[in-house]
Amino acid sequence: MPSIQELEKTASQIRRDIVRMVHAVNSGHPGGSLGCADFFTALYFEILEHSTDFSMDGKNEDLFFLSNGHISPVFYSALARSGYFPVSELSSFRKINTRLQGHPTTHEGLPGIRMASGSLGQGLSVAAGAAMAKKMNGDSKIVYSLHGDGELQEGQIWEAMMFAAHQKIDNLIMTVDWNGRQIDGDVEDVLSLGDLRSKFEAFGWEVIDMEGNQMQNVVDTLRFAKTKCGHGKPIAILMKTEMGQGVDYMMGTHAWHGVAPNDEQLANALDQLEETLGDY
Repeated sequence: MPSIQELEKTASQIRRDIVRMVHAVNSGHPGGSLGCADFFTALYFEILEHSTDFSMDGKNEDLFFLSNGHISPVFYSALARSGYFPVSELSSFRKINTRLQGHPTTHEGLPGIRMASGSLGQGLSVAAGAAMAKKMNGDSKIVYSLHGDGELQEGQIWEAMMFAAHQKIDNLIMTVDWNGRQIDGDVEDVLSLGDLRSKFEAFGWEVIDMEGNQMQNVVDTLRFAKTKCGHGKPIAILMKTEMGQGVDYMMGTHAWHGVAPNDEQLANALDQLEETLGDY
C-alpha cells in the first residue's frame, strides 16, 4: 500500500507526463487533466480493485468510466504508470494511427478503456448500466465514473441520475470535477449549476464533498464513499479542484482548458513538477 507521499510523487510524474504529451503534438487538454491528477493517482494506485490483465467485461473487479474524455492525457498516464500498457507509448499521444487518440476510443483495443468518451453527458448512463449489470450478476464490485462540472449542463446526465436513484444502483460512485471552469469561461457565467448538493440530494443521491487536490483527503474520501455503497442510494462526490493544478501560470483561468504549452512554457512547467518515476 503506497504512502500519501508516494502517491503525491506519482501524481507529480503524471502531471509531467500530461504537459509533455500535449506539448509534443501542440494539441490536447492540460487544464482539467492537471486538476484531476490526484484523483486518478489515488484511484488507480490505491482505491480501485482492478487488474491490468484487461478484459472488457470486467467481472469481479471495479470499473472506471471517464465521461469527460477530453482529459485523456491524465487517464492515459495513470493507465500506463499503473501497468496497463508501456509508459513509452505515451509518446504516441494524438498521433495518426495510434491507440492514444485525443479522446479515448475502444476500436484500437487500448487496455483500460471500456467506452469511447468525449461526447459529454453520456458516461453516467454507461456507468449506471454497468453497475446495474454487476448487481444483476451478483458481482459485488463497484463502478466509478468521472464527469466535468460543465458536463452537468447536458440533460442526459440528469436522466441517468433519475434512473440510478430509481433503480437503487448503490454500487455506483460518480465524481464531479467541480473546478468551476469550462472551455468558454466560468461555469457560473456560461450556465450556472446552482446548488449542486441540494440538486443531487433531491434526485435521491448520497452526496459527499472532497478536496480534489489534497491527496490525503482524496484517499480518505474515496475510502469513505465505498462504505456508503450497498445502502440503497448511488453516491456522488463533489470534488473541488483547480484547473491547471501544479503549474502556476495555468491555474486560476479557463484559458488552458484546451491549449498546449510552447517550448518555454513547457520548461517552466517541468521546473515546477518533480520527476519521480522517470520521464518516458
